[in-house]
Amino acid sequence: MKPFKYVPPRASTGDLRTPVTFYQYVPNDGPEPGESKDKLLFSTWAEVDTVWMKDLEVAKSNGTLSDITIVIRNPKDDYQPNNKHYVDVNGTDYNIKEVQPDFQNTGFITIVGELKQ
Repeated sequence: MKPFKYVPPRASTGDLRTPVTFYQYVPNDGPEPGESKDKLLFSTWAEVDTVWMKDLEVAKSNGTLSDITIVIRNPKDDYQPNNKHYVDVNGTDYNIKEVQPDFQNTGFITIVGELKQ
């Protein structure tokens, strides 16, 4: 029987260094085309990476290699991100493509976003 070997989690609180803000967009009311930021849904600190190797094949098939991976603390009932929301990272907006729980550390969730056109 092997002794237990501690494996540290991939993300910890010290890695969350980038402020991110989640918004919901709505179409403009007037004759002008486009969208405007409707309301602030949630703000938090995150670890932001470029697309991960496991997500690279999905990014290639979609033609979106400018994807990012965001790891945030699980906000539980305070906020549930979905693909109708947008995330602002350092003044750049990203569409949320995929939200997945971190099964190794249930205190975090992983969000894959693509650059908003």
